[in-house]
Amino acid sequence: MTGRVRVRVPASTANLGPGFDALGLALALYDEVEVTPMSSGLRVEVHGEGAGQVPTDEEHLVVRALRAACVRLGCRPGGLLLRCHNSIPHSRGLGSSAAAAVAGVLAGYALAGREPDGAALDLAAGFDGHADNAGASLLGGLVISWRDEGCFQATRLEPHPDLAPVLLVPERPSATAVTRGLLPADVPHTDAAFTAGRAALLVHALTAAPRLLLAATEDRLHQPYRRSAYPATGRLVDALRVARVPAAISGAGPAVLALPAGDGLPTGVDTAGFTRYRLDVARDGAAVEW
Repeated sequence: MTGRVRVRVPASTANLGPGFDALGLALALYDEVEVTPMSSGLRVEVHGEGAGQVPTDEEHLVVRALRAACVRLGCRPGGLLLRCHNSIPHSRGLGSSAAAAVAGVLAGYALAGREPDGAALDLAAGFDGHADNAGASLLGGLVISWRDEGCFQATRLEPHPDLAPVLLVPERPSATAVTRGLLPADVPHTDAAFTAGRAALLVHALTAAPRLLLAATEDRLHQPYRRSAYPATGRLVDALRVARVPAAISGAGPAVLALPAGDGLPTGVDTAGFTRYRLDVARDGAAVEW
């Protein structure tokens, strides 16, 4: 290709309480990536979130994902100019790494002159090791993800129109590797059974019966073990739930996902230290122009 490729990718919130590594919801907060072929070399510009913090060489995640897609598709681009315009906060539990991987993979497909296929999700999800965030960013809406015979898969469901996500994002980031390291190798059977039931209920609540979200977002599989990594996040989840607002840790944290009925949160909940984002569900996934 000789023309410019533009990719627009939504943020996502994963787990949603009991849907650990399986459920993701796309959010209307977007990163935009422009890739322009050059005769040689690599130039990476990052604007917005992550500027001055993320690599600007071959280690940049968009570049790595793009290269991986090109290798799979047999495409060998020459030089590249990459411009990233980022709005998704990094290391907060809003799927910034998955969005970057999806953007890079889709840009690679465009450079190869190919429409995305099932392998695109598998490639993008491989960078995170699970497909809940990548599936949501790629497909939009609500996704259920799984791994089958070594390949990541996801299916999209239509979220209920009354869903009104509020994300509460703290200033301090967290590392997914650290919070995942807090998870035990084994959990009690009663907790696993409880969480499986709540995860099934959550799919119904998110698509057909939002009135059930408070019960449906309860979790015993991962959230209790991660609380020590971000005490303020745990306290805010507790306060929201006491106020009858469905709430959970967003992804690996430390952001909080709230799903209130109506337009916002009750006035009595102290959200000091958190920036509030009222975000629509992104019902369409990543978009590519090339």
